[in-house]
Amino acid sequence: MATTADYTEKIPNNVDLHEDRRLQRALESWQPNFLSWWESMGPSLPTREVYLRTAVDVGREGWAHFGHVAMRDYRWGIFLAERDGDRRIGFGAHRGEPAWQKVPGEYRADLQRLIVIQGDTEPASVEQQRNLGATAPSLYDLRNLFQVNVEEGRHLWAMVYLLHAHFGREGREEAEELLRRNSGSEESPRILGAFNEETPDWLSFFMFTYFTDRDGKYQLGTLKESGFDPLSRTCEFMLKEEAHHMMVGTTGIDRVVERTVQLMKEHDTDDVAPHGGISLDVVQKYLNFHYSVSLDLFGSETSSNVANYYTAGLKGRWMEERRRDDHRLTDDAVMVDALVDGGIGQTEVAALVGLNTDLRRAYIADCQSGVNRWNRILSEAGLPQRLRLPSIAFNRKVGAFAGIEAAPDGEMLDAAEWERRMGAWLPTEVDKTHVRSLMRPVHETGRIAAWIAPPRNGINGQPFDYEYVRL
Repeated sequence: MATTADYTEKIPNNVDLHEDRRLQRALESWQPNFLSWWESMGPSLPTREVYLRTAVDVGREGWAHFGHVAMRDYRWGIFLAERDGDRRIGFGAHRGEPAWQKVPGEYRADLQRLIVIQGDTEPASVEQQRNLGATAPSLYDLRNLFQVNVEEGRHLWAMVYLLHAHFGREGREEAEELLRRNSGSEESPRILGAFNEETPDWLSFFMFTYFTDRDGKYQLGTLKESGFDPLSRTCEFMLKEEAHHMMVGTTGIDRVVERTVQLMKEHDTDDVAPHGGISLDVVQKYLNFHYSVSLDLFGSETSSNVANYYTAGLKGRWMEERRRDDHRLTDDAVMVDALVDGGIGQTEVAALVGLNTDLRRAYIADCQSGVNRWNRILSEAGLPQRLRLPSIAFNRKVGAFAGIEAAPDGEMLDAAEWERRMGAWLPTEVDKTHVRSLMRPVHETGRIAAWIAPPRNGINGQPFDYEYVRL
């Protein structure tokens, strides 16, 4: 298997697409539909060129090239990580058997469903972020937005390739559906709720790329363990690109907090809104919303479907190879979050049906690292305020806590009390209106909006005042 992408093809790839003319023709017939979707649902701000990273290799060194590219000419392609010819399935009933290069007939429907759900999230985020370019706080940020967009588009290509190459007519039909569904559409919404929410401002964008893209990292990490080798190798390469998306979110919130701290100290007040900033309590409300919505993406605390996926070898655990157990879990038990006697507690279940909880806990620990990072900015500034992750029961629409109301500290509330107090914990229309009022475009080289601090580092060693986007 060659690891260097073939850019002489109409569809750049490292899967020897030219050797399968039928598959090549099928993907080339899908390509115009993708470009049409990109034109109608992708970034709405016209640009001449953007300083973008393009994947050129899947090896450990030098996998990407940076350069100015016209957005429509970006070379979306199909890249799978290098193949390990000796790879074996690492978990479940088939543990130790050679990884599958073809779809096992008995797992065909389940594998197709997993790929469709993952594929549906990729174009959704592009649609959610379609209009953000018009209010970018700097050309640096505008470039990062577009980098995220083109790579989510390539991730769509990755899933469409799997559907076309391994699932026949049904796969081709599902690939068409991925372009027909649209985020927020009443007639044909995206499959998962979080991908139908609006991303109307840049604070939401940073929260999305921190919390929701981080969910994507964990979902891709479990699929990377799959016994279906093409899916595993596809997700392994996608994780390389996903890291940049989370960096955008992490450092974006860093910079919002830094600027807020500057304004708080400069004006000796917590209320920085009159001074053109975003107050910490509003940052906390946005954090509460995006974190709780992202928790829902992991599904119910217990799931027989996920147990079956694991036993079948289709979807593993986060860092499966590092787990010190038998990787079958048939005799193990685990404590999962649950409503116990009307309060937030835990209950013991078979480990296999508690795998959603296992994954969600790894995600929560990862999210806490970001909160710690932002709190260090507050601590170093000598401020007593701190940001916090809300309770797992807060604002949940999926799982054990979907039917109750809880405050961020876990206090159980009745419906009337929740309605009375929710404005203190989730963004209100006043909060959103203020944040939107700050979203004025700064499209001049080396300048930045007043509500956010400049980045400490540029992209690929370039300075902040580099011409990242040519409008």
